[in-house]
Amino acid sequence: MRKLIFTVVVFFIYATALTTLPSCNSNSTIKNDSTMNNTDTITGKAIKPKGPKPEWAPNITPEMQTVIEKLESFGTPPLPTLTPQVARTKPSPADAAMGVIKDNNIPMPPPQVDTSGKDIPVSGGTIHLRIYTPKAAMDSFPVIVYYHGGGWVIADLNTYDASAKAISEQTGAVVVSVAYRQAPEFKFPTAHNDSYAAYQWVLNNAASIKGNSKKIALVGESAGGNLAASVSMMARDNHVALPIYQVLVYPIAGYDLNTESYQKNEKAKPLDKGLMKWFFDNYLPNTAAGSDPKISLVKANLKGMPSTTIITAEYDPLQTEGKMLADEFKKAGVTVNYKNYDGVTHEFFGMAAILPEAKQAQALAAADLKNAFK
Repeated sequence: MRKLIFTVVVFFIYATALTTLPSCNSNSTIKNDSTMNNTDTITGKAIKPKGPKPEWAPNITPEMQTVIEKLESFGTPPLPTLTPQVARTKPSPADAAMGVIKDNNIPMPPPQVDTSGKDIPVSGGTIHLRIYTPKAAMDSFPVIVYYHGGGWVIADLNTYDASAKAISEQTGAVVVSVAYRQAPEFKFPTAHNDSYAAYQWVLNNAASIKGNSKKIALVGESAGGNLAASVSMMARDNHVALPIYQVLVYPIAGYDLNTESYQKNEKAKPLDKGLMKWFFDNYLPNTAAGSDPKISLVKANLKGMPSTTIITAEYDPLQTEGKMLADEFKKAGVTVNYKNYDGVTHEFFGMAAILPEAKQAQALAAADLKNAFK
């Protein structure tokens, strides 16, 4: 009987996909917890990499290494050697994570949200929104506008579905995931303008999606983190209602490809220095655009911005600028909660089904967002 009860409790904890780690508002680095191991809580099966740790990541976690090995097993040529159109068809880190889940027979809990779609007009066209609504019987929810990553060039709503879904489930908020137009077909500032238009649409139409227009936050990953912060700046500068909070997950925050983490993680995977240069070359119309405050967030006027959580990863070229951005927010008088996660790479955040660090990061983001919604 005790064994049965234990099994049920473990399954419930996994199915909620939410850790109960508290959020603390201090600059710190999340170290690998010695009480954790690389064993899935349902199957009891260890997730073990096949080879030695890569030279560029001597302290990479076994789970993260397994995802990187899976990604490399797809045999995709370096993305900068491909056209953006071809690169978009290649397997993503999310595909690699799903492959690890399947390889290890890890069961996935049923979603606790319903999804729907909405096309909205923007300057010069339309964009699509994917709306995640909690199954809870409520008439009104907080709203989170979510911006996916991909360097403004690749990836889509499906690539980042796990993140958007987890955020909705763990915060009890409607999440509106934005399919902004991408480069090189649409150069800077198109993705930024589309992202701002989506935010304005949510402000004006929150009730139509069971949302509370007084409780709107922003979340973004990578290029999406850059977009989220830029949307807040644009709202501030245009005297539009600010989001009440923003979560920036390893945001692109600068145009300097020679920071400490760019040098340290020049050959990291899945994001390296060459790939970031390719993203910039495809999105920016010229190098001068790299100085625009919507690209170089670390040099922007950040006064009056909403309280912010910034999450970074150890093996990521963007780690240094993420920390710099947190410091600049503090200098500007903005409340910021900065956390770096050791042993993991860019794109780890959406992999909570297999990465303990992703579970922690999602729990941190959810706790900070829920606190803001109060």
